[in-house]
Amino acid sequence: MIWRKLPAGAMASAFAAVLLSSMASAAVRIEGDPGGEVSSYLHRFHQIRDSGQRVVIDGPCLSACTLLTGIIPRNRICVTPRAMLGFHAASYYDDVSRSLVPTRAGSRLVMRMYPPEIRRWIDRHGGLTPHLIQLRGRELSALYQTCW
Repeated sequence: MIWRKLPAGAMASAFAAVLLSSMASAAVRIEGDPGGEVSSYLHRFHQIRDSGQRVVIDGPCLSACTLLTGIIPRNRICVTPRAMLGFHAASYYDDVSRSLVPTRAGSRLVMRMYPPEIRRWIDRHGGLTPHLIQLRGRELSALYQTCW
C-alpha cells in the first residue's frame, strides 16, 4: 500500500472553494497501490471516511484498493489523468497448491460493496474474473471529479 498525505492547498482548483470553506484536513493520495488483504483496506478506508479526508487517485489503485469506491463518498474522491482502477475476482491463497484460487462467494461479496455505477461498468466488461480489467481515462473521469 502506498499512502501519502498532501496539504489541502495542493488539491486541484475544483476542490479549492470546498477546502477553503470547510478547512478540510489533508488529502490521501494513492499513487500506485497493488492491493492486498481486504480487511486491512476496509479498516483504512473506513478511517479515511470517518475522518472526512478526501482521496486523490493519482496512479494505479488495484484489487482491494478499489474498495474505496464503496466506502469513501463519491464527492470526496477525485482522479488525475494517471488514475486507474483495476478489478479482478476475489481469491484466497491455498496453502496446498501454493496459489491464489478465485472464489465466487468472495467476488459476489466484493461486488456488493461497489457502488452501482462501478458494478455496471464491471458487468459491461465481463464481470470479475481472474484477469484484471482497468477503468481509466474518460470512463473513470465520467464517474469521479478530475483533479491535478
